[in-house]
Amino acid sequence: MDPKLRTPKAAASPPTRPWRRKKNRRVLRWLRNFTLLLTMSAALFSGWFFLTASGNELRYMMADTLITTQHRHWAKYLIGQEGLNRQVAKYMKEFEEMSEVQSTISVNVYTPPAETKQPDKKLVEIEPIEGAKFKGHLLIVRDPKKIRLAVPAKVGKGEKVSSMVKRTGAIAGVNAGGFVDPEWMGNGFQPTGIVISGGKIFYNDGAMNTSTSIVGIDKDGRMVAGKYTPNQMLAMGVQEAVTFTPKFIVDGKGLIPNQASGWGIAPRTCMAQTADGTILFAIIDGRQPHSIGATLYDIQEILLEKGAVIAANLDGGSSTVLVHDNEIINKPASPHGERYLPTAFLVFDEPDSAPIRNIWEGLDISKIDPSKW
Repeated sequence: MDPKLRTPKAAASPPTRPWRRKKNRRVLRWLRNFTLLLTMSAALFSGWFFLTASGNELRYMMADTLITTQHRHWAKYLIGQEGLNRQVAKYMKEFEEMSEVQSTISVNVYTPPAETKQPDKKLVEIEPIEGAKFKGHLLIVRDPKKIRLAVPAKVGKGEKVSSMVKRTGAIAGVNAGGFVDPEWMGNGFQPTGIVISGGKIFYNDGAMNTSTSIVGIDKDGRMVAGKYTPNQMLAMGVQEAVTFTPKFIVDGKGLIPNQASGWGIAPRTCMAQTADGTILFAIIDGRQPHSIGATLYDIQEILLEKGAVIAANLDGGSSTVLVHDNEIINKPASPHGERYLPTAFLVFDEPDSAPIRNIWEGLDISKIDPSKW
């Protein structure tokens, strides 16, 4: 046969080099050890997370944090559905009990010098506040009678606090009460509970003798927090108020015993008053790299250090915002910026002339659609 017509033999596979076999074995051994280590670590973590006191404390702190968000139902994966129900019921019971604690210390509300008709102290100041895992601001208002409860300008939709401040000519403002917020996509127009501005009831979703937890200021400039009926509020001379809870400082003593009872980590807005009548608003950023958020216990400790004799929680989370001189001072938690809200506490040089009107007057509140924009 012609040598040129012969079928060439297949080339022999080169032998595997010994160093390559050793490298492959090392890689497989490392993967096996890593998988084993990962499995053991997961088992140890699960045991610690679910079976130890410190693990349970962290687990419930995480669950409490979820309870304050629109993902409340996710907490059941940490503590179970029954645990979630118990935790919510526990907080509601504790908040109810806090609301019943009565103040006995009377504050001495600041009065500007009569001869000058001008305050001898700066009306508004802002200080930075922070903790190990959070940052925020303290809005200090020397004269509580300069505060008014503002509401949106248009029927059917809430308003951003920055817009309320600019529209009314206010010096500063913070978010105030809660609102009906279906699927956390509400239009911010329908408050929960009661809204009082300028001593008049703007909104009330209950009866005049049905009590609700409020945070506000009376005609003498004293902060009011607790559970009252609308009739009681009018008799007490409550001038500005919204519904929210809990009250957590009374007579200069904190009602929240520890971090574990601080209702999770979240952005916060809280209101307090010192013995000389100064109003303090604590605004804490949260759910962001620069500030995870704070518990109510964290805020309680800061306000006690500042001399608060009474303090209460306001709406927080994505609603938390501080505006001063038409600028947003904090960093709201929502990626979309400020939320549209039904109420805000604003500070004015001349609060009696503030353009605030009752946009709910004459409306059938049962027909308000809080999800319709």
